[in-house]
Amino acid sequence: MQDYRQLHVWQKAHQLAVDTYDLPRFFRKPEAWPLRDQILKSVISIPSNIAEGAGRGSNADFSRLCWFSMGSCNELESQLLVARDVKFIVPDVHVRFENDISSVRRMLTRFIQTLT
Repeated sequence: MQDYRQLHVWQKAHQLAVDTYDLPRFFRKPEAWPLRDQILKSVISIPSNIAEGAGRGSNADFSRLCWFSMGSCNELESQLLVARDVKFIVPDVHVRFENDISSVRRMLTRFIQTLT
């Protein structure tokens, strides 16, 4: 079992989740609340799956859970595109999060390669 908090990929994913909690100020209208909730669920699952994988007994299990994190990155990216396109978030904010998601995705890819 690894200390997931020492993993750079977990640290970056954790920071992405923390930063995402600044977004709800953009989602003040009631019609935005379902999307806001989905965005928060997606982003929370990224570091959570990495942490869960670190507690598993094999690299295969760890890798599988990191792939779940990768899927959550894609889900988050898709949800933020919707938020941008319906003007719940401004393009500058979207670009910043897009860059952070891409960074986490690259780190996950490299990390999964070390596990297999």
